[in-house]
Parts: sequence; C-alpha cells; structure tokens
Amino acid sequence: MKNLLKSIKLVPAVLAAALFVCSCGQDARLSGVVGQAPSSSLIVKALDINKYETIDTVQTDAQGRFSCKIPLQKGQPEFIYLFHGQKKIASLLLSCGDKVSVEADTLGNYSVRGSEESVKLAEVEREFAATQKTLMELSQSLEGLDPSSDKAADIRRKMGQEYVSYYRGRVRYIMENSHSLTVVPVMYQRFGDNLPVFGQSTDAIHFTNICDSLETVYPDSKYVKALKAEAASRNNYLDLEARLKNATEIGYPDITLPNINAEKIALSSLDAKVVLVQFWSAAEASQKMFNLDVLKPVYDKFHSKGFEIYQVSLDTDKTLWARVVKDQKLPWISVCDSRGAASPYVTLYNIPSVPATFIISGGELVDGKVIDSKSLENLLAKLLK
Repeated sequence: MKNLLKSIKLVPAVLAAALFVCSCGQDARLSGVVGQAPSSSLIVKALDINKYETIDTVQTDAQGRFSCKIPLQKGQPEFIYLFHGQKKIASLLLSCGDKVSVEADTLGNYSVRGSEESVKLAEVEREFAATQKTLMELSQSLEGLDPSSDKAADIRRKMGQEYVSYYRGRVRYIMENSHSLTVVPVMYQRFGDNLPVFGQSTDAIHFTNICDSLETVYPDSKYVKALKAEAASRNNYLDLEARLKNATEIGYPDITLPNINAEKIALSSLDAKVVLVQFWSAAEASQKMFNLDVLKPVYDKFHSKGFEIYQVSLDTDKTLWARVVKDQKLPWISVCDSRGAASPYVTLYNIPSVPATFIISGGELVDGKVIDSKSLENLLAKLLK
C-alpha cells in the first residue's frame, strides 16, 4: 500500500515534468553577438505574411552578446528577423526546438549556426543582394550615355543577361529545395518596384508546383496558405491570358463552364437571337426569387422567339447551387464557377457584385438595364422584332 501511495504521488510530478518538456519544445533558443552594438536594444520581429510584427526586444551586454526564446507552433516554422534600430541585421527561419547562434554587425552582415534552414536563407539573401548590386551598378553606368549608343546597348544586354542568369538560378533553387520554406521569399523577390524575379505569366506553374510540395510538409503554415492564394491568382490570370489569345472573333468575352451534369457549355455555342447572361449567387434569397418572379415568366414568353438565358453561379458551394437549380426547375442554361470571386470571368466582365446582367444581341454586347420583368420584356420586344 505504501508503494502504491508513493507511485500515486509521483503521477502529478511526472505529468508536470512532461508538460514542462513539451512546453520547452515549443520554443526556439536564439543567442549571439552583435559586436558593434554593446549595451544596445535589438528588436525581434516575425514575418506576418506581408508585414513585420514585433515579438520581443532584447538587450545586449557590454560585449554585444544577447539571448532570447522565440515561441513557435509545432510544424509551423517562422521567419524571424533581428533589427538594430531600423536596420535588419539578420534573417532566420526557425522551428520548434532550434538552438541557433548568430554573429552579426550593424550593417547587415551575419553568419548563423544551428539551423540548416536559416543557413539556406542567409545564402538566398546574399545571392539576391549581390545580383541586386550588380544590376544597380550597371543601371548607374547608363546615366549620361546616349541611349542609342553601342555602349548603352552593351550595358543593357549585360543587364538582361544578369537577370536571366539569376532567374534560371532561382528556378533551379526552388526545384532543388521544393520542400524548404526558404523558397517562399525567393518566389516574391523583385528588383526595384517593377521587376519581379518570377514575373512571367507562366511562372504560375512554378507557384503551383512549389505550393503542392510545401503543403505535404507544412499543411498548416500561414506562408504556404498565402502562397496557395497567390498560385490560384496567377493561374487564373494565365487561364485568362490563354482565353484572350485564342479567342474567336465575337463581340463579348466567351465563357465555358460546367452545368449540373458536369457538361461544359460555351456561351458562344448558343444559337439564339438574344442571350441574357447573368452572374448570380444561389445562396442569396433575393436572387432566387428573381429567378421565379422575373426570369422564368419572361423566359416562358420569349424563348420560342429566340431568347435564351446563360446563368453563371459564382457559388463556391456547387452542391447548394445544383440543389437550387433542380428545386426551381430552371429551364435555361445554368453553369457554375466554384472559384467564386476569384473567377477570371469576374475580371473579364468587370463585375463588382452580383447579380450582374448583360445582354448579347447579334453577337454583340448591347446596352440595356434589367431591373424587373417589365424592363426585360420591353428590351426583348425591341431586340426580337
């Protein structure tokens, strides 16, 4: 009995020790020295997608040494930066349990030990800075030269070669390190304000591939989620670009989307004198009522005379949309773009909100507001003479 009581008393102590170990495992330990900053304040910041967030301020001793703990979530490494005043002096990519040491100066030169990802990130930043410096020097050497001179042309050619070489090197880097979060800042690098490294429309493919790879390792990372949104946006633009390039000669942007039977139907395939194109949401009660109170009676009256409706749902919930279409027994063409507000057709048709209605007559978009059954009937009476 005495041994049993002793073991029972030990349980809280064991649990407390286990909790302490787990708690400690959530921190990264950061120490180092900033030789030019004795007895100074260093600001520790974390990257919150597109802005810095201050998480701590630490003091260096008389020799510039410092140490601190960085709270982290398991499976979610963080980009952490050291600042001396307004100057960023070190960049780190830290995970739970990391014990990292940094040697830095106040000019932004630094080395890091104890974190392979941080070592990679430091090299990424050094290579980018070196190329940026080269391009800046070449750009400055153009000042005062005749733009049409051979020398100016030679400098511009060197700048182009430098950029292409760096771009190819970055493509190689992200492919070789596709499961490392250090590729995330690489994807967003830009020279100046107007020259992103990954600025070509076809780079959407790289964004998608990297995102897919990182999701297998860091499914909960906020950086990966942001990258996924960027990949979706770029793919939509790439899709739009391809559609515009291959567009046939019609007077309106074509649309091709699936109906409730998963059959893709093109707007341009409709053989009707007048087509009403409406973007809507099946989740909105007022828009469902518009179907029954306005569109259905007018459709029944004018369909035999050459009137058709091509209704585009922008609902991300396709099941909801399909149920409404079936429940309301809508007789016209009903399709859905589950990309919602991210649909490229929202951009093509410049849609600020839904519902949005357009009229096509004779293969051209025509003016005409549709607010109720009377306005629609009057318009169709003119167009279907």
